[in-house]
Amino acid sequence: MSGFTTAFIGAGNMSRSIISGLVTSGFDASSIRASNPSDGPFEELRNIGLTHLAHSNLSVAETADVVVLGVKPNLIREVCEELSPVLGANQLVVSVAAGVAADSIHNWLGAKSDVVRCMPNTPSQIGRGASGLFARSAVSAANRQRAEDVMRAVGVVRWVDDESLLHAVTAVAGSAPAYFFQFMEAMIEEAQRMGLDAESARTLCAQTCIGAGRMLAEGDVDAAELRRRVCSPNGTTERAVMAFSAGGLDKLVSKAMQDCYARSQEMGRELS
Repeated sequence: MSGFTTAFIGAGNMSRSIISGLVTSGFDASSIRASNPSDGPFEELRNIGLTHLAHSNLSVAETADVVVLGVKPNLIREVCEELSPVLGANQLVVSVAAGVAADSIHNWLGAKSDVVRCMPNTPSQIGRGASGLFARSAVSAANRQRAEDVMRAVGVVRWVDDESLLHAVTAVAGSAPAYFFQFMEAMIEEAQRMGLDAESARTLCAQTCIGAGRMLAEGDVDAAELRRRVCSPNGTTERAVMAFSAGGLDKLVSKAMQDCYARSQEMGRELS
């Protein structure tokens, strides 16, 4: 699968998540390459079939059709300036770095390559990711499709027309798996205090989260109505939901997401 080569600059957690998802979804491992300053991630990548692994960013990026920048935001400028001499006008550069503006990346690359920004999340590793994409206006239709092909292979994709909306994508998808993990962690601990063994508490909690998510994703009913349908009058669920409301869950979620959004904006100002 895929008629193009993809190079990952940096083989950290997010890059490995996307690479794993690509291979699992049917992309030919020989069409994927990766660079990293240390050998640490290479064994994992070899185990899923990658053979073109290097310490040199230039060696993997020079002839790739798509170059994914999977390095930390504070390293983006340095890496772009390093890659600039070897990248051409037809190559697509996809950045997964939070906050760093597409125009800045384009300029650091020598104002040649097409640039798409992507905000993915870690469930991409199992093909259940959620990603927001933004393309500069000059990006070709072919390269927009390539960016979508890469990210759709590991989950759902939504394009945004305004780059600033990627801050919202960060708050509702990019950072959000951690919200659910924290919520599930609290649920599992409480279930164990109630007497369930650890395995049962983990399995029941995880499956309930999966099932609820699929009901929202695959149905035509909004979250508020789904919640109401579970809450029988004066029943157990209603009592639990009332406790969440009394504790200010809605305001707490809003505050957490606003803080995430604000930090994404700050990073953009700091790094772009």
